[in-house]
Amino acid sequence: MNPATTKPDNEFKESFGQYMKKHNASYIMLAPYFTFFTLFTVLPVIASLGLSLTHFNMLEMPQWVGWSNYTRLLLEDDLFLLAFRNTMIFALITGPVSYILCLLFAWIINEFQGKMRAFLTLIFYAPSISGQAFMVWGLILAGDRYGYLNGLLIRMGFMQEAILWMRTEKYVLPVLIVVQLWLSLGTGFLAFIAGLKTVDKSLYEAAAVDGIKNRWQELWFVTLPAMRPQLMFGAIMQITQSFAVADISINLAGNPSVNYAGSTIVTHLLDYGAGERFDMGYAAAIATVLFILMVGTNKLVQRLLKRVGK
Repeated sequence: MNPATTKPDNEFKESFGQYMKKHNASYIMLAPYFTFFTLFTVLPVIASLGLSLTHFNMLEMPQWVGWSNYTRLLLEDDLFLLAFRNTMIFALITGPVSYILCLLFAWIINEFQGKMRAFLTLIFYAPSISGQAFMVWGLILAGDRYGYLNGLLIRMGFMQEAILWMRTEKYVLPVLIVVQLWLSLGTGFLAFIAGLKTVDKSLYEAAAVDGIKNRWQELWFVTLPAMRPQLMFGAIMQITQSFAVADISINLAGNPSVNYAGSTIVTHLLDYGAGERFDMGYAAAIATVLFILMVGTNKLVQRLLKRVGK
């Protein structure tokens, strides 16, 4: 037996101070990001948790009210329950579907090379960064006969009169879901594109020797396990987008939308926090519930993704 292996483990362990001194260059480079992240993310989250237990209208000092904001939110606020239902429907549909679409389109585009690959990536990514996206959909969903969707359906004989798409309650949420799916190929899509390029080609050769016979088996047993970091990142981005939807609803359906059909947790939060109410304690309670919901969903998705390829 090697005598070195019999030494206590603590002789091989560095203290935290020694470790920091050894890697001080890395910590110095991380310091600016860590500082800004702490100041503008960690501290605001902690402050929001504290404010959620108070009544604060921005004119007077916060007054401690304990759990009353949460009691009011979960038991008395019917609009929040409606917004919660809309958000869950929105997230359960757009989250998984947009995630799969991002991965599928990235996988297809990865088969192309050079300028064609760059061109297709731009085509699919452009809607998510276009400042004119809501203007385009405003023209498509215009409620008169000159709206593109109404005009097309009337010419094809599917209906006789124009429909006020964003002023008819039953159409609001389905239309918002469709628009979100159209806009969903964003940062997660680019992460998948980059992840596919990093997969070692020799893995496919080894997999073929081990009995992998088609592209779908390659995708499941080779590509996806090699892309776990990008899959995790893409999942976080899609969860954030699906639960934090607000701009689409506000720009297309208004705030409030007809009978609150397009209301989400974030639009409800904005109504109390940035509208005429300025009930910041109650808005902080809404934000806390949303934060817990997003973190819990993120943990669940991460656990599911760890099973990929196993």
